[in-house]
Amino acid sequence: MSKALTGTEFSFKGQKSVYHGKVRDVYNINDDILVMVATDRISAFDVILPKGIPFKGQVLNQIAAGFLDATADIVPNWKLATPDPMVTVGMKCEGFRVEMIIRGYLTGSAWRDYRDGCRNLCGNILPDGMKENQKFEEPIITPTTKAEEGHDENISKEEIIAQGLVSREDYEVMEQYTRALFRRGTEIAADKGLILVDTKYEFGKRDGKVILIDEIHTPDSSRYFYANGYEEKFAKGEPQRQLSKEFVRQWLIEHNFMNRPGDVMPEITDEYATSVSDRYIELYEHITGSKFIKAECSDLAGRIERNICNWLEAK
Repeated sequence: MSKALTGTEFSFKGQKSVYHGKVRDVYNINDDILVMVATDRISAFDVILPKGIPFKGQVLNQIAAGFLDATADIVPNWKLATPDPMVTVGMKCEGFRVEMIIRGYLTGSAWRDYRDGCRNLCGNILPDGMKENQKFEEPIITPTTKAEEGHDENISKEEIIAQGLVSREDYEVMEQYTRALFRRGTEIAADKGLILVDTKYEFGKRDGKVILIDEIHTPDSSRYFYANGYEEKFAKGEPQRQLSKEFVRQWLIEHNFMNRPGDVMPEITDEYATSVSDRYIELYEHITGSKFIKAECSDLAGRIERNICNWLEAK
């Protein structure tokens, strides 16, 4: 089985701090630049699974970098360079404590809430009689809080503003950017025979300007359906063929794990980890239209550290 990078402990010149997230390790250089390492960790239900997924970090980083470039004409973003297949460096911004989730279809957690009787989803009033995977007349935005620990919580636009999490002026810019990014992502996906079902965006502020940060349109932050067969499967009430992390969540649900009290994490075998890796690579090739080239991985940490140091020295 190929090696997976499940953590880093680097020390760079000018390093002020490091943040280890669920998937990414983020190094603060001189309070000006962030070095974001996409590890091979995988999370679901707000918990990190006990085994890494080979090449997942490379897939996420390269897809996100490509989409940041492909949307830079409509939304300013933080990216400066990608010195390694698993690394993006960019401008340090003051992040907003909310995530902007936009949904084109009723699926995933939104469907589960709707099925259980919810009709007010973050301020969006949904009609009775909708079905799983049904397309909304217009995409809806369903923000969440960005929790330091535990679960992110659904929240409405008015609650965000009332609680002072984001000013009304900044929120309206984020909302405008979210819709523009989703339209562009939808167009790019359609060109590849895919449907961008839902996704999340994160924003920060630098020099008084709202900036897109973190990853976009990856299988960790987004859900894709295959366009071919969508209508037929929807009419029959059958599950959609999809490319996203949802299949991992479904596998965990089938093994009685949703991170509830008393739930026991099922064993992640090498065989299952490899199958998840294959699914990530499949999405990469579909959404980019390019063959995935596996980077050399005999010394992942050493390779990444060298490439980052070289970039920082040349800056």
